[in-house]
Amino acid sequence: MVLGGASVAFRDSFGGLVFALILGILVAYMVLASQFNSFLHPVTVLTILPLSIAGAAFALLGSGSTLNIFSMIGLLLLMGIVKKNSIILVDYTNQLRREGLATEAALLKAGPVRLRPILMTSVATMMAAVPAALALGQGGEIRRPMAIAVIGGLVISTALSLLVVPAFYLLADRAKVRLTRAVARPSTPPVVETP
Repeated sequence: MVLGGASVAFRDSFGGLVFALILGILVAYMVLASQFNSFLHPVTVLTILPLSIAGAAFALLGSGSTLNIFSMIGLLLLMGIVKKNSIILVDYTNQLRREGLATEAALLKAGPVRLRPILMTSVATMMAAVPAALALGQGGEIRRPMAIAVIGGLVISTALSLLVVPAFYLLADRAKVRLTRAVARPSTPPVVETP
């Protein structure tokens, strides 16, 4: 049995979109690493991506939509929006830490201050996706999975970004401090017993 026709085209397109997804994550990591001058903070920003993809998958499942080319394009769009929300939070936390606040205090202050811009951009994006999700007009059913993926991923990631990203930031910072202390600790010379 040999696959042909639309299934071969879908397989090729799907492979190309998965490659674009992975490449997008790698490029985002490199850009964020240069922006934050850190290898750890980009990982903190990207921790929200799996949750947003899970939210999009649940929204597609709940609406009876399939994972197709349009929903994959929606996932690519979703990843950019979700990263922006995490960048806003991590960047402001870093700014507060440079001003002298401790990590926990900076996170507790950054969350409420950055809540409004995160909510504004997420709600504006969701409202823009609602007409496409309703599939009104001719050909609307083609764009519907893309909009549903964006809306579902944004709902979950916006709700959890103010919990998951600060928690990971705090845990990573504590691990970094422990590692720095372990490396900086002077090694004690071995004790030699004399007879």
